Amino acid sequence: MGRGRTDVPRPAAVRSTGGSSAVSKCSAAARGYIQDRFLRLLAARQRRRAPLVHRGYYIRARAVDHCVRDFLLKTHGHARTQIVSLGAGFDSLFFRLKDMGLLHGAAVYEVDFPSVARQKAALIETTRELSALVGEAGGEELGVVALSGEDYKLLGVDLSELSELERALEGAGLDSGAPTLFIAEVVLTYMENSRSDALIQWAAGRFPRACFVLYEQVCPRDPFGRVMQQHFSQRGSALRALARYPDCGAQRRRFLEQGWTECSVMDMNEFFTRCTPQEEQQRVQALEPFDEYEEWHLKCSHYFVLAASKGMEPSWTPLLSSVAVHGDGAVRTAGTVAAAPCALPSEASGLRRYGHHSVLIEPNVILTTGGFGEEDGQHCRMRHFNVLIKRAGYWKSGRVKTEPSGERWDGRLYHTVSRLSSTLALVTGGRTSPSSAGLGMLWLKFPEPCNDPDPEDFAVELVSLQRGSEPAALRWRHSATEVVFQGERYLFVYGGRSAAEPVLGDWCFLRADARSCAAVPVQGPVPEGRHSHSACGWNGGVLIAGGLGAAERPLGSLLFLGAVDRGFQWQTVQTQPPLTPRYSHTAHVHDGKLLLVGGVWFHSSSVPGVTVIDLMTGLCLDYTIDVEHLEWPLMLHNHSSVFLPDEEELLLIGGGGNCFSFGTHLNAEPVVLSLRGVLASG
Repeated sequence: MGRGRTDVPRPAAVRSTGGSSAVSKCSAAARGYIQDRFLRLLAARQRRRAPLVHRGYYIRARAVDHCVRDFLLKTHGHARTQIVSLGAGFDSLFFRLKDMGLLHGAAVYEVDFPSVARQKAALIETTRELSALVGEAGGEELGVVALSGEDYKLLGVDLSELSELERALEGAGLDSGAPTLFIAEVVLTYMENSRSDALIQWAAGRFPRACFVLYEQVCPRDPFGRVMQQHFSQRGSALRALARYPDCGAQRRRFLEQGWTECSVMDMNEFFTRCTPQEEQQRVQALEPFDEYEEWHLKCSHYFVLAASKGMEPSWTPLLSSVAVHGDGAVRTAGTVAAAPCALPSEASGLRRYGHHSVLIEPNVILTTGGFGEEDGQHCRMRHFNVLIKRAGYWKSGRVKTEPSGERWDGRLYHTVSRLSSTLALVTGGRTSPSSAGLGMLWLKFPEPCNDPDPEDFAVELVSLQRGSEPAALRWRHSATEVVFQGERYLFVYGGRSAAEPVLGDWCFLRADARSCAAVPVQGPVPEGRHSHSACGWNGGVLIAGGLGAAERPLGSLLFLGAVDRGFQWQTVQTQPPLTPRYSHTAHVHDGKLLLVGGVWFHSSSVPGVTVIDLMTGLCLDYTIDVEHLEWPLMLHNHSSVFLPDEEELLLIGGGGNCFSFGTHLNAEPVVLSLRGVLASG
């Protein structure tokens, strides 16, 4: 969809967005997301899209359909009602509504560029299932009306030419006195703001009883928003509305200022959680193997649905209230944390990855394993390890050699690596594909530490384990934290997910030799299952923060598994103010303070930075990250971080993800966060 002036650069790119949307919706329908048998007849081609794209187009279709059905229900008693679809492209709205018998006295007017309208008219006329629903139709081969049926009009008009649009609609029989619903799905943003504002004002002024549904993008300035904008600009279809109307509040004010008397707006995270029944949420979540939660929630926080009305009795409010259940106000911050690129004398492409794990194996040696990223000029599951070694105050990066006598790395993501000694670490869990079973455990054996290590000489041997304790490790997005019970060391493996279970709430005390799990008593209420949480050792126990729960919503709990006389006990740690729900963050404990770094939350007004929680007082302070000195968007999810206590710095490694259909973003290089001031004041 999406239409703008024909005199903007690359108008064909704007027109092509309609065809691309039709293909994506058709793919989503083929997998059961959307119930629409007409999409396949209107799409120029059929191509299978990724599950993330399916979800994105599902929520778009559901939001618009939710508002349309509500309009038809509320105006059912009127002799005549009208729907005007602006920039309709190859949408199937009319055919779906007609087939379901929902157009009682309602007519649908579709408007698009003349070339698009003619192409769609020809497609309808030559497709029996479509032409039968339109009925006996006429059209003007070279005129404005491309196709005209009793309750369906297809017009070829440039939306930015308002006077021409008004003449065409009047000529096609649009009745300004009848209740009228205008729909614009990613349409107005391609137009000059003065022209799109004029169209919004015209609709409010010309039609005494009118409603308007708008679906577009927001939040252009955060990392995901920057990638989104760049994508559309490169395609020649820049998002013009974002500069003047960057958030939901600005869009609401826009409509009220242009003559609409009521207006409510929701981002798509809020729409999914509030306006989609729980059973429907669960149905959609179970349709395909899925493991791109961060990108799904970020996509939803960057799109909104708006419903405006005037003169409607009773009032038309299909989006209930614009007050969000998870809070759409800004998160209060206590200050900023300075970020600076980590200068590396060598190429850092081996660190452009996400879903990996980094571990400090010596004070100045960091090993990074697994994930998805850039390797030898290709995007792939990472087969090689990377080591960062600090010498003379500078970090040096290098690809790790693996001993030929050992196992080969299997390219896993979302695993854990636990350092057990200066020469030994244990890899637990991880996956290759969301539809595959979780992977088991591996030993990583390192050389004895030396005084002057060099990345060129660093080598790791991979050793597989026997299958005794494998079931506990067949998971990913979990945590593994060292604890001590009765003088013996264990790894507390908790939560995560598997191919069979989207959320796990169980745990295992894995013996340090990884041969078996021990039965260690645990008291207290069992916490809600979660994955993508953080876990840190503290006071002989484990601090667990956030995560994503069974309903695919971020959790705001801070839990402590504390040691007691005969085992451990679950406790809840209270913070003030309450911790903002989040997941896909990293965490560290230093000097009685818990540091939460990055992640994803449902506040579209900001992105998580660094949260500092005083574990003695419960004081919880949020800090934004100052990215002024970074030339690229810093995406802090699916990243790793290493705390350097002597310098009181955090080294952020990797991060990013598949940004919906906008391409894959990988953070360009490691970033250093200076926390000295934050730790002193917090």
